[in-house]
Amino acid sequence: MTAMPYVLMYHSVEKCDSDPHNITVSPGRFARQLRWLADQGLVGVSMRELLRAQAAGASRGLVGLTFDDGYEDFLGEVVPALLRHRFTATVFVVSGLLGEHNVWDADAPRKPLMDADGVRWAAMQGMEIGSHSVRHRSLTGLSDSDLWHEVAAGKADLEDVLGHEVSGFCYPYGHVTQREADAVRRAGYSYACAIRTSPVGGRHALPRTYIGEKDGALRLRVKRVRHRTQTRRWGRWGR
Repeated sequence: MTAMPYVLMYHSVEKCDSDPHNITVSPGRFARQLRWLADQGLVGVSMRELLRAQAAGASRGLVGLTFDDGYEDFLGEVVPALLRHRFTATVFVVSGLLGEHNVWDADAPRKPLMDADGVRWAAMQGMEIGSHSVRHRSLTGLSDSDLWHEVAAGKADLEDVLGHEVSGFCYPYGHVTQREADAVRRAGYSYACAIRTSPVGGRHALPRTYIGEKDGALRLRVKRVRHRTQTRRWGRWGR
């Protein structure tokens, strides 16, 4: 049993005129957010690094950086900005839509997704690749067999692309109950990320703090304090 890790949740980083779902952060704002983290003495790391450090009792000053969906702008905007600070991150990829676009957001601007070469390149830069399912479907509405496919095939597909183990999962839309968390555990993932308001806890439903375009220094500070408060209130998390 250890203290709840501090994890930030991003999606896309690019210049954008229309963002109905508030998933896009402009490159300038993102650069300032990373600079704020560095100024606070925090180091952004992947979930793989964060959890390993936490297990060794060495996670002080670390913050997990996660990016959902695997947008192509992760390659051109996110990775270079992270490397300038010597940060890393985890990007959760939709394995069945590599090289396509965000088909699940029918009412939002079309955003291209990384292809297999992009996923491999990101991994070569030190970024962790995690699974965000096969088709970005809400898992809680699926049959047991379809749930297993989204979870297990997503892992296998990405392992084929990368040639190494994929240990992290992220629930599409943050939708998770104990059934989905149990399926993710059985599929062999060592951890999974949910959202802050998830009804399920533990290593396979880790809460995260949403970060968006409106988050300047003051809001970032408030969110960090809120995390500390929740950690004291909720105490410890375990399996």
